[in-house]
Amino acid sequence: MAEPALSLTEVKFAWPGRGGFSLACTSFKMNPGESVLLLGSSGSGKSTLLSLICGIVPANSGTVAVGGTDIGALTPGARDRFRAEQIGVIFQQFNLLPYASVADNILMPLRFAPKRHSRAGDAGKEATRLCAVLGLPNDALKRPAGRLSVGQQQRVAVARALIGAPPLIVADEPTSALDGATQDMFLQLLFDQVAAVGSSLLMVSHDERLSDRFDRVAHVEEFVSTEGVSA
Repeated sequence: MAEPALSLTEVKFAWPGRGGFSLACTSFKMNPGESVLLLGSSGSGKSTLLSLICGIVPANSGTVAVGGTDIGALTPGARDRFRAEQIGVIFQQFNLLPYASVADNILMPLRFAPKRHSRAGDAGKEATRLCAVLGLPNDALKRPAGRLSVGQQQRVAVARALIGAPPLIVADEPTSALDGATQDMFLQLLFDQVAAVGSSLLMVSHDERLSDRFDRVAHVEEFVSTEGVSA
């Protein structure tokens, strides 16, 4: 039987400092290939939860496992390498290098992830393919990322997350700045490409209108308890 794409069990975490924000998660799981919309209000712990899932910070106790690997048991360096290999992240603010070319931005995760690089095959051709299916201009790969429109930068961020078929894609409020029509178009492109590479998708949002598009909806408040003020 395949390991869950993501599993959190009895996880506890507190940001350092007296009176800081703390979080406790009893249980949360995702199946391989599943798409889950994670809904939560401001201050519900969504950002801290994503940091734990991506291994940016280790849990104080409990288990955070991606594809069966307990990332809390890894050294900081090993967690970074594991994240590069196994998790594609679409950041809310995209986090592109504005003066680097689109191609360099898309290919960047592969520099730190030899297995992911191998899965991508001919990485240059794969970057070109992703740009094409995501509707970017033919000459986009050579342009500095900072010269693209916001919508185009968003698609570059998606291509960067998808290249090399990481088993888990984590998207942090990627549609928050889009109008309805653009949002629908973006989500369709994202779902099509996630399905094409066979990844699981966890999208964080506060917008319940997106619910029908996902296999499952999870409300943060149902399995996470918090104390203090979330940054």
